[in-house]
Amino acid sequence: MNILHGTGQRLARHLSEPRAENAEVSTSPPAKLSASLKAGDVLLIAGNSRFSTAIKYLTQSSWSHATLYVGDTLGPANEEGEAQVLIEADINEGIRAVPLSDYSGSHTRICRPVGLSENQIKSLCDYAITRIGQRYDLKNIIDLARYLIPIPLLPTRWRRRLLALGSGDPTRAICSSLIAQAFQSVGYPILPEINIEKSTDPDCKKCYQETLHIRHHSLFTPRDFDVSPYFQIIKPTIEKGFDPSSLKWEKMTEL
Repeated sequence: MNILHGTGQRLARHLSEPRAENAEVSTSPPAKLSASLKAGDVLLIAGNSRFSTAIKYLTQSSWSHATLYVGDTLGPANEEGEAQVLIEADINEGIRAVPLSDYSGSHTRICRPVGLSENQIKSLCDYAITRIGQRYDLKNIIDLARYLIPIPLLPTRWRRRLLALGSGDPTRAICSSLIAQAFQSVGYPILPEINIEKSTDPDCKKCYQETLHIRHHSLFTPRDFDVSPYFQIIKPTIEKGFDPSSLKWEKMTEL
């Protein structure tokens, strides 16, 4: 086990290194991003590390990382006085709180749950906060590393299962499973499995009914918050008033 743990740590450091040839592009000005976020929002990040590449490949998505915005209740994170407003599961540091500036230069997306009360939002934020200090599931790193080696494309039905090959230890997590657990703790849906069955109503023999099944938290990926029908997509530039006439375009020279 010590050998596996050491291998996982070395792989984590290697896979978390940014890839210079794939520089990230910020799609939201930091000030507008900060002003648009509310407690309970999920902030997705594209990422440009080797690890991010593996996640994007397996999920066929732009998003490789998910964080939970909890507001400024945790106080300053550094000497500059920045508040620790995001809870995340980092492959090197485990579950931790970080300032928003950590992702100010990243391609991001805000996914907002709808219809939760203030008490429910506080409960899901508290759920994530109380898990600060727990470890990242390094077995998940070992599993993912194998798929960085060029191989034939994997069938779509296998990709999600490959992300659920972790240790199963409740004190370990990956970024999306941590947030999925937080939302499940307050009974909020993310992307449930839907079974369509014939209705049992004898007066409606041609009717069908949908039954929702809770998916295990280890099977969620960052992409699921983006495609979920239960999360609103918030775009800071539009939220804070977008004026297309204010854009300055480069003048095209005639050929």
